[in-house]
Amino acid sequence: MHESTPPPPPQKVIKRRMPTEERQGEIIRVAVELAAEKGIDGVTTQDMADAMKVTQGAIFKHFPTKDDIWLAVMHWIRGKLMTVVEKAASEATDPIDAIERMFFAHITFIGKHPAIPRLLFSEMLHRKNSKLRELIQEIISGYEGKVAGLLETAKAQSLVSHDLDSKNAAVLYIGMIQGLFMQVSIFGGKRTLLDEAKKTFPIYLHGIVKRRDDI
Repeated sequence: MHESTPPPPPQKVIKRRMPTEERQGEIIRVAVELAAEKGIDGVTTQDMADAMKVTQGAIFKHFPTKDDIWLAVMHWIRGKLMTVVEKAASEATDPIDAIERMFFAHITFIGKHPAIPRLLFSEMLHRKNSKLRELIQEIISGYEGKVAGLLETAKAQSLVSHDLDSKNAAVLYIGMIQGLFMQVSIFGGKRTLLDEAKKTFPIYLHGIVKRRDDI
């Protein structure tokens, strides 16, 4: 009588451990999503751990403090946002077209990531950590500098008035995006960010673009 072949031993299931960079990226993504859902003040590391189905210890293994997470989030925002607006600008035909393309690329980006304006303009983050405040200042100043530089190029090409204050026009550009986001947030589903941006940007252009009677 032939003996039956014994079944193979059960294979041990090995759970793949995420590389550090990948895990940090996941923590950043979850932090941004939770900030959009609960507000920055309401997000805890326990919330992040629950969303990722890990322990708080796993979070702190990659980021020693919650402030370190927000700092990493700000670096992520700077990288992603500037990539988006620079790509938009690179496709433009002139400096004014670049500014318009950047504006709508930015609007589309924050439509996908509504926590970003809250993070960049969060009084709580500005107040509690000087490194965060300095990084946020760098992000906004760098963005304003890019817009102001395009406006200076537009001056050289006689596309805008030669007496235009490029620096303050760039400040207005940033403020316009923040104001639109706040307005849409207040009115909820009654207004959409892109629709309001389409109504507002032509007014900004009207204020800066050189008209025939200025020549």
